[in-house]
Amino acid sequence: MEHPSLAGRIFRGVALTLILIFFMFPIVWIFLMSFQTNEQILRIPPRILFEPTLANYEALISGQLRTAAGNLQISFMRNLFNSVVLSSAAVLLALLLGVPAAYAFARFRFRLGESIAFTLLSFRFAPPLLVLLPLSLYYQELGLNDTYFGIVWVYQLIALPLILWIVRGYFEDISPDIEHAYRLAGHSWREAFTRIAVPLAGPGIAAAGLLSFIFCWNNFVFALILASADKQPVTVGALAFVTASGIQYGQIAAAIVLSVTPTLLLALYAQRYLVEGLSLGAVKG
Repeated sequence: MEHPSLAGRIFRGVALTLILIFFMFPIVWIFLMSFQTNEQILRIPPRILFEPTLANYEALISGQLRTAAGNLQISFMRNLFNSVVLSSAAVLLALLLGVPAAYAFARFRFRLGESIAFTLLSFRFAPPLLVLLPLSLYYQELGLNDTYFGIVWVYQLIALPLILWIVRGYFEDISPDIEHAYRLAGHSWREAFTRIAVPLAGPGIAAAGLLSFIFCWNNFVFALILASADKQPVTVGALAFVTASGIQYGQIAAAIVLSVTPTLLLALYAQRYLVEGLSLGAVKG
């Protein structure tokens, strides 16, 4: 086996460094902006060296946004709490519904099975504006408008198709002979599903749940139309920083840092399951 030359290793290292700088620069720049005032951010030319301030984070935590027009009340921490509750509940519900459905699509062949699965997948790629008007009308009639349950239920358009298709591919990779042998030992179908199939598909389920959580967390349109200010997530709550006296860039940057941190930590913690689940389950067939 030939080893790469010194020049090849240097070139690869330089290329990887440039790619890393290219993709990480916006994140680093937003992080630096979160410790600057509006005057420092809008300074031309921009400066790397500056006197940092925690005023942006203090405004978010205290709920007092100081602008040229006066102090404004914001509820960013409430919005952050809403994002955690809504995304977690939506993913949990999608897992409870999607994992058994994915197993059924993977193990059994029934009439219109592929058509139903493809229809569910099409919901994921349909523009949200396509369903917002009828959803809003139905929600008003059913009393689900401006409720946590209503938002969690509509988030199933995001999470459920993703979980269904990723986990389905993972179940298809698992040999059914293992489950047949377990059932021959006298165990029921339910026990074979919960004790054999689900543990073996654990990485795929974890990957699908993580991706669904991220997509639900980043959703903007559904919560903007179907929820009021006290139930909206951080993606909608960030609109509070566009005020009559101008855009509060420092607070927006700090809000981005705080809102990205939970999903980033979750992704770093579960990256092994994410890589394994996507590489083995999502590329089936």
